[in-house]
Amino acid sequence: QAQLTESGGGLVQAGNSLTLSCTASGHSLSTYAMGWFRQAPGKEREIVSSISWNGRDTFYADSVKGRFTISRDNAKNMVYLQMSSLKPEDTAVYYCALDTYGVGTPTKSYEYDSWGQGTQVTVSS
Repeated sequence: QAQLTESGGGLVQAGNSLTLSCTASGHSLSTYAMGWFRQAPGKEREIVSSISWNGRDTFYADSVKGRFTISRDNAKNMVYLQMSSLKPEDTAVYYCALDTYGVGTPTKSYEYDSWGQGTQVTVSS
């Protein structure tokens, strides 16, 4: 399994922006679908966004559509989640995940094989 590492989380005020990054050590991400999930306290982990291996297809949860943008740079072995117009309800631990066998834009957590340790995003009102 790939070891994924997220970065870029932090504390921001509502309305501001934040960009999360994800990379893998010793493992290429370039041929795999990738996803971003989040989990708020007391809530289940939920899909935020996913991207196909070549970046041509993307999925966004309704709650972030129009505010978040997922992208990838396979040459740099990186996946990004640009978050804008952040709201307090976006507060959560954000995880990136890798789907070894999937095609397209998987949206279920059980479809993913490797997970990062998570990065905290806190949006203050």
